[in-house]
Amino acid sequence: MYNGIGLNTPRGSGTNGYVTRNWAHIRGRKEKVNYKTEEEMKKLDAAMSKKPNQEILDHERKRKVELKCMEMQELMEEQGYSEEEIERKVATFRRMLMEKEGVGSTGTGGKEEEVERGPGRPSWCEYARASC
Repeated sequence: MYNGIGLNTPRGSGTNGYVTRNWAHIRGRKEKVNYKTEEEMKKLDAAMSKKPNQEILDHERKRKVELKCMEMQELMEEQGYSEEEIERKVATFRRMLMEKEGVGSTGTGGKEEEVERGPGRPSWCEYARASC
C-alpha cells in the first residue's frame, strides 16, 4: 500500500497489486472566471494612480537649485574670486533660481535675504552674459 491507496499485500487477491487510475471518475468542471467590470477597472485605476507628494517635488527642485549654485561657486573659486564676492553672487543666483522655479526658502536661516542686490548692480544673468 502506497499513500493509503491499494491493497496491503497483493497475496491472495488474484492481482499483481498494481494501482491504476479510475477512468470512470467524472471530474467537476472549472469554475467560471469572473472578469472585472468597467466600473471596477476604473476604481482600481483611480486607486493606483496617486498624485505625487508635493513636498518631495519641492525638495527635488531645491536640490537642483543647490546643485547649480555649488557648480557656480566652484567655478568662481577656480577663477579666483574672493569669498565675499562668491557668497554675494551665489546668493543672488540662488534667489533668482528660486523665483524662477517657484520654490520657497532653502532653510539657510535667511542668509539669502540678507544679501540684497544694491542699486546699479547687475543680476547674475548680466554677469554671465558679460563673461561669455
